[in-house]
Amino acid sequence: MSTDSTRAATAALQQWGARADAALARALPPEDAPPPELHRAMRYAVLGGGKRLRPVLVYATGTAFGASAEALDSSACAVEIIHAYSLVHDDLPAMDDDDLRRGRATCHVVFGEAMAILAGDALQALAFEVLADDTRLRDNPRNQVEMLRTLAAACGAHGMAGGQAFDLAAVGKALTPDELERMHVYKTGALIRASVRLGALAAGCRDAETLASLERYGHAIGLAFQIRDDILDVEGNASTIGKTAGKDAADNKPTYPAILGMDGARRQLDTLTRRALDAVAPLGDGFAALAALARFVAERHA
Repeated sequence: MSTDSTRAATAALQQWGARADAALARALPPEDAPPPELHRAMRYAVLGGGKRLRPVLVYATGTAFGASAEALDSSACAVEIIHAYSLVHDDLPAMDDDDLRRGRATCHVVFGEAMAILAGDALQALAFEVLADDTRLRDNPRNQVEMLRTLAAACGAHGMAGGQAFDLAAVGKALTPDELERMHVYKTGALIRASVRLGALAAGCRDAETLASLERYGHAIGLAFQIRDDILDVEGNASTIGKTAGKDAADNKPTYPAILGMDGARRQLDTLTRRALDAVAPLGDGFAALAALARFVAERHA
């Protein structure tokens, strides 16, 4: 992309992130509505910052097909609410046992473990409610059901939950590169792929070849995101990355740098970034924002 195109894409990404924040604030229950402690925990978990990568992927993909931002709001909210619920549960003592997320105390530290579990449960349910309640999607109920199925599949045994199960079983074990990739295709990649697919479906795209190209793009950036996360866990610090640095190594968890080495991890990151760019290049200039996001994923510092 030219410098002007890169700047335009960056501005659009910032705008979509801000739009997601506003839409999420509207979608969540008011914190003073009963039961207030649960609603405060839900809002704390969702509105505490973050990159908003997943909703931005929804907006970037849907906009490339000509959809309005309004038509994409519910999908953008749904994927980010699911992501927030997963972080609440991942941080619990029974899971990754972390006290820091997005530069502040994790949900269970602030609200207690029981309330954090309930907040995660309620957020998962809310994501599907938001998507099911979108009146713009009701004109095509078959497509709406497919969108709900896409989101559900990304959450379950062949998505995030399955990936977390692989992760828990892998602690202290020496995984092969293929086993590590499988874990992250589920745990991190599933919701990122779903974000891209939801944006396309919300815009009315049903072309199998185009959806396959977007699936390849989502697969590549999902793994690239995880590799960059693993690298930052080694090289970053808590003030920059917003969570406890070095925790994966301390917990003896399998990571890309641990298995491939830092140089190998960087080479794999470069390979996946090229695959993502190659996947969307034939789709035309309208998908420049997705290309910019692939580069962001590979180069981010937080």
